[in-house]
Amino acid sequence: MSAIPFSGIRFSAVPLLAGLLLAGCAVPPREAPPPAPQPPVAAVHPYAVPSPNGTRIDNYYWLRDDTRSKPEVLNYLKAENAYYAQMTQHTQGLQDALYREITARIAPDDASVPVKYRHCRYQTRYAQGAEYPVSVRRCGSVDASEQILLDGPELAHGHGFFQIRGYEVSPGEKLIAWADDTAGRLQFTIRFKDLASGKTLPDELKNTSGAMAWADDNRTLFYVENDPVTLLTVRVKKHVLGTDAKRDPVVYEERDHSYYLDLERTRDDKFIAIQSHSTLSSEIRFIPASQPKARFKVLAPREHDFEYHAAHIDRRWVIRTNWQAKNYRVMQVDDAAVGDRKRWHEIVPARGDATIDDIAVFRDYLVVGEHSEGLARVRIKPWRAGASHLVEVDEADYAATIGDNRETDTDVLRYEVTSLVTPKTVYDLDMRTGKREERKRDAVVGYDAANYATERVWAVARDGTKIPVSIAYRKDTKRDGTAPMFQIGYGAYGAQYDPHFSPAYVSLLDRGFVVAIAHIRGGGEMGRAWYEDGKLLKKKNTFTDFIDTTEYLVAQKIAAKDKVFAFGRSAGGLLMGAVANMAPQDYRGIFAQVPFVDVVTTMLDDSIPLTTNEFDEWGNPQDTKFYKTMLAYSPYDNVKAQAYPAMFVSTGLNDSQVQYYEPAKWVAKLRATKTDANPLLFKINMEAGHGGQSGRYTHWRETAEAYAFLLDQLPSATATRAKK
Repeated sequence: MSAIPFSGIRFSAVPLLAGLLLAGCAVPPREAPPPAPQPPVAAVHPYAVPSPNGTRIDNYYWLRDDTRSKPEVLNYLKAENAYYAQMTQHTQGLQDALYREITARIAPDDASVPVKYRHCRYQTRYAQGAEYPVSVRRCGSVDASEQILLDGPELAHGHGFFQIRGYEVSPGEKLIAWADDTAGRLQFTIRFKDLASGKTLPDELKNTSGAMAWADDNRTLFYVENDPVTLLTVRVKKHVLGTDAKRDPVVYEERDHSYYLDLERTRDDKFIAIQSHSTLSSEIRFIPASQPKARFKVLAPREHDFEYHAAHIDRRWVIRTNWQAKNYRVMQVDDAAVGDRKRWHEIVPARGDATIDDIAVFRDYLVVGEHSEGLARVRIKPWRAGASHLVEVDEADYAATIGDNRETDTDVLRYEVTSLVTPKTVYDLDMRTGKREERKRDAVVGYDAANYATERVWAVARDGTKIPVSIAYRKDTKRDGTAPMFQIGYGAYGAQYDPHFSPAYVSLLDRGFVVAIAHIRGGGEMGRAWYEDGKLLKKKNTFTDFIDTTEYLVAQKIAAKDKVFAFGRSAGGLLMGAVANMAPQDYRGIFAQVPFVDVVTTMLDDSIPLTTNEFDEWGNPQDTKFYKTMLAYSPYDNVKAQAYPAMFVSTGLNDSQVQYYEPAKWVAKLRATKTDANPLLFKINMEAGHGGQSGRYTHWRETAEAYAFLLDQLPSATATRAKK
């Protein structure tokens, strides 16, 4: 089938002005205003999308180009970018001002807190003005000379996009393996470096997920390979340095494509573990790190709706699991009893009022990351005598999480705390004495937290459910129903969208905004039932929760009815598309970033990356009940002739998680259908993927552009200027 190109950019005709003669004098004609920019018009080319539940006609299917090379498609996307540039030219000054504000708050020469592992302390640091960090270490004493592991600016040179997923130092501490991506497709190449000589080795492992683990022989690296078409993580391979990577043996292949693969060494360095996990099930295989030729052994066989994650310490596995525990519990099993789940025994029972999210094992303590009362918290439990207790935090609304703890033979716990108004703060806590040391609070230049406040409120949904909402504001912002609001939502995969500090939020708060995060159903902030009440056949709850939160905050005079702006990305972009169709009158503007908006067509096509992995989240549209449910809320399918708010949509051409053509088709259909004159802008980053632009500073350019668009929709220009 040949695609029909878009119709091109149309321009309105320039009216002709005739000269007039009055009293014998010629009056010079007035200069005509320039024509208003007109958006690209995508050609309509009906395409039948079949399914067992009926055929749908998709007029813009031609915008899908898996090769990302067809001239008619690329020309259309470039025309959208040109239209975006025309329509935002008048806000360029505001965009630049916002970008300068946000990036000026970033400490120019920042560094992370060193993390001890074996004989060295590892750290990342930024040179002044650098986009990418340098990874370094000091071995022996804290005053030892610094050794550069990876020079981010040098490695990124010449690439429009650059990302390092991570690196692993060999057990002997003389080699490093790292994974980088230069396209934004999350397709990483693993490379190796001799740390003594500084030379990069010739070995390259392409088409990987970036997950890897060294064996104790310092020559063997296990890694996860992606399928070249679907990009799914499908195989674990073993590479021996100096051998041909094309001949690397497969040590495990995942044949069920609803599962993802990951790989790591346990924190006690005893084992290499392969983790297979789907939305509802998981399975772990392991070998001793000292035996790279051993066969992998299963910790517990997979079953539907049985999830577990494990850590190892002192000849036993400590396991976080939902086995007979919807909100998870912690169990353990001795090495000798591995493979028999009946021999697991409980050490932390499940609770109805808390969800166990994470565990970290230490010689004398078990540390649990949990969500209770909708807050991310850290709990410490001695292995022997003594009751567990929460780590204290001084704010009403916050997120406390387990930090980077590489070693198990220590009494010191590293954890992190942040909120909408508190920059990320790293603490070291002596679990034996209770003494806490603040190791670092992210430096935010020119920011005084004393001028701001955060709190938690509980909105009421239409079915009576109480929805936790994190809000932040300047203390001098009036609570009289006049403040503009930036409302954020996600609500999918059971993910917790916890409050966190962003230097960009300050630019909104200083302009009188309230920033609000609606912790809606479909997320995991309030436990497993909260997640289950916002997925599959109950997905509509996610959308109505967000709308009801908006209406509640307006009714409580926290926000002005005519100044509410909404934001969501990825699955949160699906949320944006749904609320735009369901309650467009509630929002003055919407920012949808890399939005998942063509739900039915995508979920019918298992050649698209992530589709088969997502059936447990959205449902399989081959099944009539799921097809009808998805069709009822899919943003693309429910665009209708009505007034929509001002909308800014962005995507990346190389996005491997939400393909660029979903938002492209959605925007094209909105343009052809909506009845309002509000701006609808679509920007495509031609070099980036799902995560947007790379680079420490460049990353914030997209945020500045979006904020400028939203501020431009306010009824007056007063809120475009920040308070001093």
